[in-house]
Amino acid sequence: FPVTIIASGCVFNNYIDRDIDPLMERTKNRVMVQGLISGKVANAYATLLGILGAMVLLIFTNELTVIVAIIGWVAYVLVYSLWLKRLSTLGTTLGGIAGAVPPVAGYVAATNHLDMGAVILFFILFFWQMPHFYAISIYRLKDFAAASLPVLPIKKNIRYTKISMLVYIVAFTIAAVAPTFFGYAGLIYFIVAFCIGAVWLYLGIRGFRTQNDAMWARRMFFFSIIGITILSIMMAVK
Repeated sequence: FPVTIIASGCVFNNYIDRDIDPLMERTKNRVMVQGLISGKVANAYATLLGILGAMVLLIFTNELTVIVAIIGWVAYVLVYSLWLKRLSTLGTTLGGIAGAVPPVAGYVAATNHLDMGAVILFFILFFWQMPHFYAISIYRLKDFAAASLPVLPIKKNIRYTKISMLVYIVAFTIAAVAPTFFGYAGLIYFIVAFCIGAVWLYLGIRGFRTQNDAMWARRMFFFSIIGITILSIMMAVK
C-alpha cells in the first residue's frame, strides 16, 4: 500500500504531463494521450488510490509509515511533476526521493521506526535511480528534446552525464555494501553487492569509448534493472 500511494502520484503525473506525453515516443501511448480516460476520471482515480492507500496503512501499520509514504507522494507530485520537472535538472534528483520511498515505507511498516537500515535502504534506491534515469535520458534524448525537458544530457552534455553516472554508481556501490558493515547482511551479500557495483562501473567507464551512445545507454539501463533485482533478492536471503 505504500506503492498504492505512489501509484496515486503516478496517475496525477500522467494528468499533469498530458500535454507533453504525445511528443515523446515512450509516452505517446499512455491512456490519457489516447483519450481512453478523461482528466476527471484520472484525478478521481488518483485521489481514491491515495486516500485508500493512506487509510489501509494507518489501520494496519503505523502513523510513521503513512508519513513516509506521503513524503514520497509530495516529492513526486508537487516537487517533481508540478515544479521542477520542466524547470531544472534538479527535478530528476529530487524526484528520486519518490522512487526510493516505497521500500523504506515497507521497512518502517515492519519495524515501526526509522533506523540506519531504513537510511541505507533509501540511499541504495536513491543513488541507483540517478544512473538508471540518466541512461534513459541518453538513449531517449530525442524524446526529451521534443518535450523541452531539462534533462542533464540536454542542459549539459552527454559526457558530463556519463561522468555524473559514474559518481552515482560509486555512491550506489558504497550504499549497497553498507548493510554488511552495519550488521544487516552477511559476507555473501557483500560480495554480490560489490560485484554488481563493480560491473556497473566498468560498463559506465566503457561509455567513454563507445561509438554509439544510445546503444551503450540502453545496456546501462538494462543492467541497472538486472542489478537492482539481484540485490533485492540478496537482501531477502542475506
